[in-house]
Amino acid sequence: MSEVSEQLLKGTTKQGQGSAALMLEDGTFFTGTACGSPGEVYGEICFNTSLEGYLEVLTDPSYAGQIVTMTYPQIGNYGVNREDVQAARPALSGMVVRDMCAHPSNWRSALSLPEYLKQAGVVAMEGVDTRALVRHVRDHGAMRAVLSTVDTDAASLLSKVRASQQLVGQNHVQRVSCEAPRKVDASQLPESHKFAVGSEPQGFYKVVAYDCGAKDSILHNLVRCGCDLTVVPWDTPAEEVLAMAPDGVFLSNGPGDPEAVEGTYSQVEKLLGKVPVFGICLGHQMIAKASGAEIEKLKYGHRGGNHPVMNLRTGRVEITAQNHGFGLVWPSLGPLVPSLSGDFRNHQPDLRFWARAKVAPVVQNDRYGRIQLTHVNLNDGTPEGIAFLDIPAFSVQYHPEASPGPTDAHYLFTAFARLMDGREDYLDIDIAKDRLAGWNFGSEEVSHA
Repeated sequence: MSEVSEQLLKGTTKQGQGSAALMLEDGTFFTGTACGSPGEVYGEICFNTSLEGYLEVLTDPSYAGQIVTMTYPQIGNYGVNREDVQAARPALSGMVVRDMCAHPSNWRSALSLPEYLKQAGVVAMEGVDTRALVRHVRDHGAMRAVLSTVDTDAASLLSKVRASQQLVGQNHVQRVSCEAPRKVDASQLPESHKFAVGSEPQGFYKVVAYDCGAKDSILHNLVRCGCDLTVVPWDTPAEEVLAMAPDGVFLSNGPGDPEAVEGTYSQVEKLLGKVPVFGICLGHQMIAKASGAEIEKLKYGHRGGNHPVMNLRTGRVEITAQNHGFGLVWPSLGPLVPSLSGDFRNHQPDLRFWARAKVAPVVQNDRYGRIQLTHVNLNDGTPEGIAFLDIPAFSVQYHPEASPGPTDAHYLFTAFARLMDGREDYLDIDIAKDRLAGWNFGSEEVSHA
């Protein structure tokens, strides 16, 4: 750091910060200042467009193996409440922001974000032109990166990052999954959330959840929709799960390349058709893999709380929270069934075609019969959800809970309950009525408090 820079920072919250550097594998180089734990980390560079929820992003196990850039310019404004974390410890490689707030203002805050990053051992940097960084990733795609506070030499970092391991082919799920089965019940729901979230029902659906890197808030939402929940490791044999006689099986979100998670999708093959199954994010990809589908790596993925998705069965659009870098190749599930696809016979490269046609197309799958495309991303026309018509199973590519993000997709928890009840119309839900189900906002009790 130059003498002029040090003089400018005197008397500010940035005084005394060391230098930091970010190098991408194509030679793009950024410098800034350290705002977390010291060190040097490697991972795939990605970005999240959420305006809030930085702590939930930071502790989402799905970011294992990645360096996360937040597009919102100031991060840390409302500090840290430990009950908002999504896992016991962050799994991401590092964090990059434009400006880090060291003095938060919020009645729930227990400590500042820089303090939390240091305690958690997360390498982070600020002072980066995140607009330029995000545009570069959007133009050139996701790539390897190194973030360092101990080496800021461009030539040295470029050599290191080009020798680092690719994200593709790595099984990060085994690192973030639980080690043994565990129960999750109402006693584990955060006390500090009770001002906003209503009381939970008794658990009357016996559900087994595969932990591929599950966010705590997703498990908490399953409890709140009436699930008696047992969480099991990512590679638990299907025979052990079926021996528990569950009413349903849930497949969680998780990090990395789905092709490397054979320990999960090989078990899903044995579960489909024998018990109701609901998958989200990586769980959606596990269902797709079990069905013989192809998975592709997206150019830069979907990460943020503002992705528009259309439910093709109802025609309703929901704003969704997403975090994934891989996606299902819809045509690979099988040929179209014209009589169930608006008489259309050919697959379309851009799935927004079906949104315009007001049709939820159906394919004939070799393994599990008819599969319907239920949800489409309206930004880029990629598949966002499927439902099996001959067995009780469905899945979506996004996260149905608001941690962080909107509540539009909350209805998917209700849909899972309806699926376990045996209802054929389980997905046909008015999201306008369901999106605040279980919340206290707008209730007479709260409005007069």
